[in-house]
Amino acid sequence: MKTPAEQAMLAAQAASALAITPASVAQELETARDKLARGLKKLAQLSEDDLAIATVPRDEVWREDMVRLYRCRPVVDKPHGVPILITYALVGRFQMIDLEADRSLVRKLLASGFDVYFIDWGLPTRAQRWLTIDDYVSGYLNDCVDVVRERSGSAQVNLLGICQGGVFTICYAALFPDKVRNLALTVTPIDFHGDKDEPQSGSGYMNQWARALTPEDIDDLVDAYGTAPGSMVGFAFLMMNPVSNLTKYTIDLVDVLDDDAKLLNFLRMERWIADRPDHPGEVVRQWFKDLYQDNKLIRNELQLGAHKVDLRNVRMPVLNIYATGDTIIPVSCSKGVGNHFGTDDYSEVAVPGGHIGTFVGGKAQKILAPTLAEWFQKRS
Repeated sequence: MKTPAEQAMLAAQAASALAITPASVAQELETARDKLARGLKKLAQLSEDDLAIATVPRDEVWREDMVRLYRCRPVVDKPHGVPILITYALVGRFQMIDLEADRSLVRKLLASGFDVYFIDWGLPTRAQRWLTIDDYVSGYLNDCVDVVRERSGSAQVNLLGICQGGVFTICYAALFPDKVRNLALTVTPIDFHGDKDEPQSGSGYMNQWARALTPEDIDDLVDAYGTAPGSMVGFAFLMMNPVSNLTKYTIDLVDVLDDDAKLLNFLRMERWIADRPDHPGEVVRQWFKDLYQDNKLIRNELQLGAHKVDLRNVRMPVLNIYATGDTIIPVSCSKGVGNHFGTDDYSEVAVPGGHIGTFVGGKAQKILAPTLAEWFQKRS
């Protein structure tokens, strides 16, 4: 039984459909044609500066191989004593944390008085195909932490991990707890099987696909490519919501052509999406087998080099932020895992929106940066 409001809406829609005439259709087409003409003219006038992303002033302070460590220039005279080091995922570029000036996590943390560093994992090639998760955690990440500690004079750093980068920071905090003051995670998978008992509609597409692969499938993929091509990774994400991802280049784009702010938002996001790096093969092999399939992180069985990652060694404060509409990392793979860590100071915060919307969505903007800033301030 429909409510009166729903019945009224249906009646209005029916009346609107009956009102369609050849003249009204012609008028709609004329309006659409004019809108497209204005939009194409506007697109032709856009410059490189208009489409620039990740524009926060920063300085490179360390490099090794394809990896770079940047320090964002502070905007206060005396930043907080414990710096923040941001670790993004390998499957995307770091620019998401500073995509636009008015929706920049980095800028908001700087404005809150923090000394902010972030890692750019660069563009791996076949030369990096043999790199493992341990190379990233105990190698590059550990070197970056030591550089930040030395430059800041702080014995410890605040770690902020994002998605796959969150898994790296968890592993690091478990292996090198003395160097970590606080650990914050955003849209990070922790229990990779957390969605297995959910209805299929609530289970992540990526999770289902990864668990459906055989070990031989994974080995064949890695052995054939060496590094997983960025285009292949991008296609996998595209297929999570194929209809929406295809119509955005037609219907959605046309809808925003006459809105300068929305058009620039759209184009900057597409620029970031198109810059998809390749993924080192051995990391892919371990990520799929040990995490997606065997769920070794939450079981304290993940082997990195000579050491096992034991979450009970993560005794520093932990903040875990997840997105309620995340289709890449299901909520059940992030939420409710506090009892696995060795800290008494564990908290969770939900933000509205999806995986990327956590960093660029209007509603999430009001929660993410203020929550992180307040949480770090109280514990630093």
